[in-house]
Formats: sequence, C-alpha cells, structure tokens
Amino acid sequence: MNLVDVHCHLNHKEFEGKLDEVLKNAEKAGVKVIVVSGVNPAANREVLALAKKYPLIKASLGIYPIDALGLAEGESGLPRQTGKIDLDSEFEFMEEHQDEFVSIGEIGMDFYWADKEKTIELQSDNFRRIIRFAKKIKKPIVIHTRKAELECINILEEELPNNEIPVDLHCFSGRKNLIKRAVELGYYFSIPPNIVKSQNFQVSVELVPLTQLLTETDAPWLSPYKDIINEPAYVTETIKKIAEIKGLTEKEVADQIWKNYVRVFGDIYTEIP
Repeated sequence: MNLVDVHCHLNHKEFEGKLDEVLKNAEKAGVKVIVVSGVNPAANREVLALAKKYPLIKASLGIYPIDALGLAEGESGLPRQTGKIDLDSEFEFMEEHQDEFVSIGEIGMDFYWADKEKTIELQSDNFRRIIRFAKKIKKPIVIHTRKAELECINILEEELPNNEIPVDLHCFSGRKNLIKRAVELGYYFSIPPNIVKSQNFQVSVELVPLTQLLTETDAPWLSPYKDIINEPAYVTETIKKIAEIKGLTEKEVADQIWKNYVRVFGDIYTEIP
C-alpha cells in the first residue's frame, strides 16, 4: 500500500535527534510521502530545508492564524513568531520558491487562542489575502479552523466560488451540517490517528465520501496511543479505522486516499496504484 501523511510538524523539538528513526518507521509502515507544514516564516524555511534533505518529505508553507497576528499560544515546540507576519514579504518568498513546495498551509482562523471579537476582522482579512495568493500561484490550501469552522467555510465559499484550488480541512471539528456543507463544496478532510478515540472524527468519516478523505497525523500531536508522541507511521491507524467504518479493506481505503492525495497536491511522485 502507498500511504501518505498530508500534515505534520517534523521540525518540532520533539523530533530533534530522532528524525532519521521516525522516517525509517514511516517507510517501514508504507508511507511514501510526508507533507511537513510550516506555520510562520522561520518554520517555513526549516520545512523547505527538510524537504531538500529528505526525499520522503514534501514542504507545505504556512501562515498560522495566531502567528499572523503576532500572538503566542504558549510553548508549541515550533519556531516562535515575534510580531505580526508581513504577508506581502512572505508571499514574495513563497512565489520565489513555489517549485519547492506542494501546498500552502496551514492557514485559516482560530478563535481558541485568539479573542474572536477583537481579532475576527483582521483574521478574516489575512485569511482572504492568503487564499487569493494561493489562487494566484495555483497551490492547494490546508486549513486550520479551530473554533472558527463556520467562519472559515463562509470565507472559503466566497473566495473560491468555482473551486479554483483544492481545499483540505485539517482536523475539522465542525458540526454535522458544516461537514455536509463542506462535502457539497468539494472540500477534502484529512483525518488524524486519534480517530481511534475521537467520536468527532469517526462521525466525519461516516459522513464524508472516501473520495474526499485524506490521512494526516499532525505529529507530534493527536497520537492514537496514550503517552506516546505521534509520528507519520501512525497513519496506519487512521487507515484501519476508516476501513472499519466504511466496511472496506485497508488496501481499498489506502489506494483511494493515495489517489485523493495525487488529485489534491498534484504530485506524480509515483504511479497511482
């Protein structure tokens, strides 16, 4: 089987000195591609460097909504952003390096770490600007929607009336009506390994057609195992649970998700099985 992790953070401090082992574990599990996501200018440069060093890794350059505001969400283990992100400067950098990364993400909105009333206008403006830039350079987008699911869907629908670029909703936790609406809009949902214990992600898999599902880990977070950090190899747990819910074999699920990955990220890394 060809497996893929479309969203994780292997530049996190948890992986210092362990990355080679983590990548070997992933390869042993059948993972053919790991998309590592940036969150700010410093992280984006780290992600590009990882993609150049390791053939298994592909880069996604992001502008995390909290970082864009210059706010902190506590010790994240990722490069800290001091002050607001200069979007125009980062867009210029991305455009110069557009052949070196496969997507823009993670981007979006967040009302868990940021006060909604105080930041909704600026977050909305930032999100719209990033979507428009992604359209310009024709890159798929990976969306962070924490406590801002409705607002993100509304903006995506307005900014992408003709599905100009693919949309992946990373770890989407919206209500059933929003899941159904996003499905109708043609968006994809990437599901992490903690689906084994998350009713929310199990419901998403029940509602979303297999043709619109992807696998991710968000490593080092969202592990399927207690007291063990997450890593790309654990996408196998997501595959198993999706297969169980859909009443399919693991190979049927893995093959379709690989096709979805190729369709969304435009990657011809290997032939579709």
